[in-house]
Amino acid sequence: MTYKEAYDKGSLILKAAEIDNYLNDARILLEFVCNTDRTALLAFPEREITDECEVEYLRLIKKRSTHIPLQHLTGIQGFMGLDFCVNRDVLIPRADTETLVEEVLLELHDGMSILDMCTGSGCILLSLLNYSNDCTGVGVDISEKALEVAKENAHRLGIEADFIESDLFDKVCGVFDIIVSNPPYIRTCEIEELMPEVRDYDPFIALNGKEDGVTFYRNIIAAAPGHLKQGGLLAFEIGCDQGKLVSDMLVSAGFTDVCIKKDLCGLDRVVTGRKKIDV
Repeated sequence: MTYKEAYDKGSLILKAAEIDNYLNDARILLEFVCNTDRTALLAFPEREITDECEVEYLRLIKKRSTHIPLQHLTGIQGFMGLDFCVNRDVLIPRADTETLVEEVLLELHDGMSILDMCTGSGCILLSLLNYSNDCTGVGVDISEKALEVAKENAHRLGIEADFIESDLFDKVCGVFDIIVSNPPYIRTCEIEELMPEVRDYDPFIALNGKEDGVTFYRNIIAAAPGHLKQGGLLAFEIGCDQGKLVSDMLVSAGFTDVCIKKDLCGLDRVVTGRKKIDV
């Protein structure tokens, strides 16, 4: 079987299974199995693939056709130009979350300290540390298994960070220049309506924002001032319909310079505020 024949066959199987982006997924799985890059399909379509590669490729295509996430098959998800290990113990990093990282990077200066609440794979914290100088970071998560993934990502990327297993701030000590968080924010009743790749494979604990979807924002905002330096930044990723509600929470809690940032699609995606400076 040639490279192009394998790709075409995989594409047809995924299309029949109604997989979104089936062409992209078929290509990525072929590259993953054959250890090639995205130019191979155009440059070498008639290249023969080995029998072993053909068997493995069709095995992964069959798995993807059942809506197992592509990233769980390859074990990798790109985020902010870095490759992160992922599995069923962590939320797969989304492009939307890059908006949060980019906004925080605008405020991040050399030598600052960062707390990443609900760190999951560690993608937010490790990206911030990677693109800054002499900053320190702590990632917090209630899931021991998620923290194992975060630690593995830190090791693979050669980035130093500390990770704490804690129910929000219960075991967190000290104060930070920046607290950043992408907490669970899907209303419990809406989880069943999500696409199967998310509903069935992302950790429920990483999705479930409780009945109103903003429980974690409320709890983090209440405790954050005790762990922020004067003028310190608190930055959240939010659901696209939660901007006003979360920003109002920050204002009511005494935060200043509260603002909502939009993602590339023009949807509300990030809310930030600063701890009031005592005078």
